[in-house]
Amino acid sequence: MSILTTGKTFANGEQLSASKLNQVITGATFNASDAVDGSSITLIGGAIAVNDGGVTFAKLADVIDSDTMEGASATKLATSESIKAYVDNSAGGFTPSTYNSEESVTFPNGLIMKFGTVTVAGNTTTSLNFGAAFNATVSAQLTPQENSTFDRFQIKIDSLSNSTLIIRETQGTPVTVHWQVIGR
Repeated sequence: MSILTTGKTFANGEQLSASKLNQVITGATFNASDAVDGSSITLIGGAIAVNDGGVTFAKLADVIDSDTMEGASATKLATSESIKAYVDNSAGGFTPSTYNSEESVTFPNGLIMKFGTVTVAGNTTTSLNFGAAFNATVSAQLTPQENSTFDRFQIKIDSLSNSTLIIRETQGTPVTVHWQVIGR
C-alpha cells in the first residue's frame, strides 16, 4: 500500500490545469500506518520523527567512521568527525610534500617551487644555482625590494635554465631581490 495517495487520477490525454493540480494536492492523504513502523519511526504532531533509540548501529552500516575514509563510496555517508580528520590530514593537496626550511618546495602533483632573497651588486649579474635541477622550468619571477633610488627597470632576468637563474642589475645600485622559480 502506498504512503501517499493523491487526490486525483489523470486519464491519458487529459489536459492539465491549475484546478486539477489543486485537486491532486488538496485531496492527497497520508497513510500513517504504512509510513510508521512503530519501532524506529513515529508520528509526533503530524510530523514523522525518529523514536529515541530507533536508529541502531546495524541501520547505520553504510556510514563511514574512519579518519582515512577507508571503505568510502558514492553511496555511503561519513561522520563529520571522519570528514574533518581526512581533510586535515590530506589538506586538499595544498600542503607541500617536502619543505625543510630550504628554498625549495615540492608539491604532491610534482610541481616544484624554488625561492629566496639575494642582493645583486650594481652593474653586475648574480648567478643562483638551484642545487637539484628542474626537469623543466615553467616561470621565474623577481620582486625587487624597493628603496629610495630604485628604478623598476633596474633588475632583470638575464637567463634561466633548469639549474640556474641569472639576475642582472642595470643601474649601478645594489638591489635586494626576492626571487621565485617554478618548474617540474
